Amino acid sequence: MSEEKHHHHLFHHKDKPVDDAVPYSDNAYSDTTYSDTSYATDGVSGYAAETTEVLADDPAPDYRKEEKHHKHLEHLGELGVAAAGAYALHEKHKSEKDPEHAHKHKIEEEIAAAAAVGAGGFAFHEHHEKKEAKEEDEEAHGKKHHHLF
Repeated sequence: MSEEKHHHHLFHHKDKPVDDAVPYSDNAYSDTTYSDTSYATDGVSGYAAETTEVLADDPAPDYRKEEKHHKHLEHLGELGVAAAGAYALHEKHKSEKDPEHAHKHKIEEEIAAAAAVGAGGFAFHEHHEKKEAKEEDEEAHGKKHHHLF
């Protein structure tokens, strides 16, 4: 190999003359034109006048679809609990088998355990959201819900 220094030329551009750069132009965007209806200054002409329609009220919300959505998210939360819990057990096993890096594995185990608790809280939250959506669906369809206690 030769004894010359090989540079990757990332920051060594001394060979390139400055004259090759693109000159600055004051009218680089001068060919852009705007019509009178592009921006409404008085609020009457152009785009603003075309979009002031009043829309009809939304139809009744689909509570069954909402219930299915929350059920899906609840299952995702449960899956997160299982995954984070399995990872925490894996790290606990590694901390016992690898005494040289045991501290690192214990920290990762605790982080995974905290993630499992958080996922469990999310699943619990979505379970209650699912129950609320089911109750709203029953109320919307005229089913009476008697609270005895």
